[in-house]
Amino acid sequence: MKQKTLKESFVISGKGLHTGLNVTATFLPAAENTGYKIQRVDLPDQPIIDAVAESVVETTRGTVIARGEARVSTIEHAMAALYCADIDNCLIQVDAPELPILDGSAIVYAEAIERVGVVEQKAEKDYFIIKSKIELVDEATGSSIVVLPDDEFSINAMVAYDSPILSNQFAALDHVADFKQQIAASRTFVFVREIEPLLKHGLIKGGDLDNAIVIYDRVMEQEELDRLADSLGVDRKPAHQLGYLNNKPLVYENEPARHKLLDILGDIALVGRPIRGRILATRPGHTINNKFARFLCKEIRRQDLQAPIYDPNKVPLMDTNKIRSLLPHRYPFLLVDKVIEMGEKHIVGVKNVSGNEPFFQGHFPQEPVMPGVLIVEAMAQTGGLLVLSSVDDPERYSTYFMKIDNVKFRQKVVPGDTLVFHLSMMTELRRGCAYMKGYAFVGEKIVAEAEFMAQIIKNK
Repeated sequence: MKQKTLKESFVISGKGLHTGLNVTATFLPAAENTGYKIQRVDLPDQPIIDAVAESVVETTRGTVIARGEARVSTIEHAMAALYCADIDNCLIQVDAPELPILDGSAIVYAEAIERVGVVEQKAEKDYFIIKSKIELVDEATGSSIVVLPDDEFSINAMVAYDSPILSNQFAALDHVADFKQQIAASRTFVFVREIEPLLKHGLIKGGDLDNAIVIYDRVMEQEELDRLADSLGVDRKPAHQLGYLNNKPLVYENEPARHKLLDILGDIALVGRPIRGRILATRPGHTINNKFARFLCKEIRRQDLQAPIYDPNKVPLMDTNKIRSLLPHRYPFLLVDKVIEMGEKHIVGVKNVSGNEPFFQGHFPQEPVMPGVLIVEAMAQTGGLLVLSSVDDPERYSTYFMKIDNVKFRQKVVPGDTLVFHLSMMTELRRGCAYMKGYAFVGEKIVAEAEFMAQIIKNK
């Protein structure tokens, strides 16, 4: 799959939740591999902040990113809308220290993206595939986030509060394509008992009953409740009547849980790569969301390059007969058994290493190890199949490797191993020459890597 960006720019204007300022945010298409970036155009040097988990500096009542003195808060709703629209690259220009809160949900962002459209780019999308359970638990709060392997990205969220109005709620998003219909319109919420402390901290200056669900779940003195209503500039309510204090009724019965799910989406978007896996979140919040996003970022860096997924039950794109029709190699030098994946710029091949391989007779009789040069040769043959797929009548051409650089061997390969090769183009094919980077995996571990230069030559 290819990376995507906005087809056109769009502008969103509204009030800032915490500052109360009038804010204008412009969403612009961005080049391949840009990711999400936010630019403070109101500051003298117009600094650009990377919207990534490592840039998060505060998670009190929203996600705040910063670079030096430049800060932008309440970014999670916009990030969720971009992420679920399958957008990889976007530049947001904002003229204030936060994005507009709008109605407290992501629906305006989602509708704007749908209106201008999304365009596919040339660079390939780089997923982070969850292959084993990853868990993060906060013992102090009882919050936890678990991510499990799955074929696509999905989230289950459960919230629990000591409240007669909002106790336990559950929400789920099985397909990100359903985000606009099922999640985007869910508004942020706050308990009346939390409002005064937030005001004392200089927050929610732009908060009102039009951009948040206000939950009144503990009886207060009428005088105290009236004072809070006056400070927020909203109508006074009877002190004996518990419930939701909204100008607009709940969009969903479990709207608070759906909004918590929306927040998870916005914070997970800051990982920097789309994820394939199912997230199970219990009592989530921006703090644990960001800790989990940072943990995933560390896993991505640690793994460097993920091994391709190899399912031996799937029918290959090329079996040995097809490979033999393209490559001139024959026994004992045909070292690719099948091709399981191929795109415009990458290919994944497989070699099953048997104890009957002829080279094991001499390398070494007492401790059979596959020669490193043959691992490189097998990678080269896989790369040759990728190069030949770019020409018409590939059986009339041969691929000759002119140069091999930066070869590294990290682990020995022995009988019983299954080698999985991942070859990708480093540049465009020029004058019949291709530059490729290759990796060889056994399981999840890289056993060898190399860079290749090859040339396509028509057979005589």
